[in-house]
Amino acid sequence: MNWDDVRIFLAVARHGQILGAARSLGLNHATVARRLTALETALGSTLFTRKTNGSDLSGAGERFLAHAEAMESAMLAASQTAGADSAIEGIVRVGAPDGFGVAFLAPRIGQLTERHQGLRIELVPVPRAFSLSRREADIAVTLERPREGRLVARKLTDYRLGLYAAKSYLARHGTPQTLADLSSHHLVGYVDDLLFSASLDYTSAFLPDWHSTLSVSTAMGQTEAVRAGAGIGILHGFMAEGDPNLVPVLPEHSLTRAYWTVVHEDLRALRRVGIVAEFLAEIVAKDRGIFA
Repeated sequence: MNWDDVRIFLAVARHGQILGAARSLGLNHATVARRLTALETALGSTLFTRKTNGSDLSGAGERFLAHAEAMESAMLAASQTAGADSAIEGIVRVGAPDGFGVAFLAPRIGQLTERHQGLRIELVPVPRAFSLSRREADIAVTLERPREGRLVARKLTDYRLGLYAAKSYLARHGTPQTLADLSSHHLVGYVDDLLFSASLDYTSAFLPDWHSTLSVSTAMGQTEAVRAGAGIGILHGFMAEGDPNLVPVLPEHSLTRAYWTVVHEDLRALRRVGIVAEFLAEIVAKDRGIFA
């Protein structure tokens, strides 16, 4: 059995389609399809049900997936041992919530690639959950500690959320004096059915019947909307503090949430992954004051 064929199988299983797998591997569609057929011939089993809009694992494919992932883990461990004395190089993909990923991490991540010239970082700061078992990311920054799966979690920091509004908004509509007063104001919040974590469902902590006048699916988008005067929003303190256009509203009321770094246990021994995880802990510890 050819390991490269197994690697292609894993890519197709994780992307759910041959085209997506081909793009991720830097191969053409025909090559991936041909290698997949060769693997199926070698195993004497059909691993996928191929459709016009994707490829679904068959029963045999589901059973083979566990063996393929075990092979992948062994290959990763072997490459780590063989390259123990080599320079740090390769790609590490970091998935993060957009607020942390864009406002905090993106301006600082270049420090790491300066230290390690052979290291390449793929930062994916989007409001969604990442599947580490499907290798959608090598390291995920999450809002909750995972309770299931072969994952290793480390708490990065607590962070604060509070109510903010633009000076221009308060000049037009006045400043609420109590939480109950919020019900008479324009409010900015999340799109409820797009919340990817229970930790983001915090509007009721400020107002039980919170009704957003404007709903934005990202933390960055909410911040920009509030900054422009669209209404009062619940913003990350580390993103809002220091902005001359934003004013804390009812600052005695706030929420505390946490960021975690999560790595699949198969990857934790890879030096490049470990280096990036340590860097995240380092920069957060250095600037911990902005999260308080």
